[in-house]
Amino acid sequence: MKDALVATLIEEYSTVEAFASILTLETKALTTVSPMEQLPAIVEKKTELIGVLARLEAARDAQLTELGFPTGWSGMELAASTDARIATQWTLLQKAADRARRVNTNNGELIRVRMDYNQRALKALQVNVPRKTNLYGPDGRVPAYSGL
Repeated sequence: MKDALVATLIEEYSTVEAFASILTLETKALTTVSPMEQLPAIVEKKTELIGVLARLEAARDAQLTELGFPTGWSGMELAASTDARIATQWTLLQKAADRARRVNTNNGELIRVRMDYNQRALKALQVNVPRKTNLYGPDGRVPAYSGL
């Protein structure tokens, strides 16, 4: 049963690494002028990988239960303390997850900055300019002065 847990951890590690790679692509897309060309495919792949990670986490929890450990992080820590192979894979998985978390946090900040910029640009475009007689109207003509 420990072999199955090690195999799950290896697969989970590979999936987290793939997820981190997609996040790196997302970073590159978010720093381009027109990210919308690339983002839909990135979001689709991220969603797919999140589903795989959820399935693997559930499998890992089931394997921990079968081995007599609690589920989640505490169970993995206990299992890692009893087997060097589990400990090695668990450490690799945690490091990969930390890297992915950092890139994801950075992407969130890039999105926040872009949204802030867009909000300010919209406000600038929505300023109510007082109507002056020397401004052109929508028809391209200067309106007649009507006095005050």
